[in-house]
Order: sequence, then C-alpha cells, then structure tokens
Amino acid sequence: MSKEKNPRRVADNEALAKVRMLRISPQKLNLVAAMIRGKKVDRALTDLTFSKKRIALDVKKCLQSAIANAENNHNLDVDELIVAEAWVGKNLTMKRGRPRARGRFGKIIKPFAELTIKVRQVEEQA
Repeated sequence: MSKEKNPRRVADNEALAKVRMLRISPQKLNLVAAMIRGKKVDRALTDLTFSKKRIALDVKKCLQSAIANAENNHNLDVDELIVAEAWVGKNLTMKRGRPRARGRFGKIIKPFAELTIKVRQVEEQA
C-alpha cells in the first residue's frame, strides 16, 4: 500500500522554476519580471543578459532552470518555449536601524522577494 502519485501542479506543456530569498524589493524585481513576460525564451535570455539591472542575473538563472526543467523533466522542445508567466512575491523583511539625531532611531527595511517563472511550449504557426 503506497500513496498515490501527486498530480502535476502545471499543465503537460508547462514547466516551473522558483527562486526564494532574493535580496531585493518585490517592486524592483517585478520590473525585471515584466520585461520577460510573454516573450520567447531565447529573446528573454538575451534581454536579461544585456540588462543593466543587478537582479537580472538571478532572474536569468531562474529562467534557465525553468528551461532545463522543461527539457529534462517534461520532454518539451526548447525552441518552442515562451515565458508564460513570471510572478513576484514578498518574502521576509529584515528590520535594521541606525541612530539619528536627538536620540531618535532611523528604521532601515531590507526586503526579500521570491520569483516564480512558468514556461509553456507553444507550437509555431506557419
């Protein structure tokens, strides 16, 4: 008596990758995620490679992981993949402080974010 296999959380033509604890605010990370939504994966990788944003390297790693998951785990064709969804969530927030004038305390917020990228195989129309 074994447990039944867990059903897939995504469709048969999709693959997912997630990265947690990115040291950036979710608002800034969402700007980079919006840059790649809906694009073909090769175009999205090129855009991330030449982006001037610091976090673009981590987003590129997550996208490469999603592509590898699609190819190795789900047998999808890499040339037909698009970035179907890329969404950003909040993670923990470190609270730090700094002494200020007249005995006050300056609050410093250090937010973390998480990123999920879903790629989908779409057949090209001729």
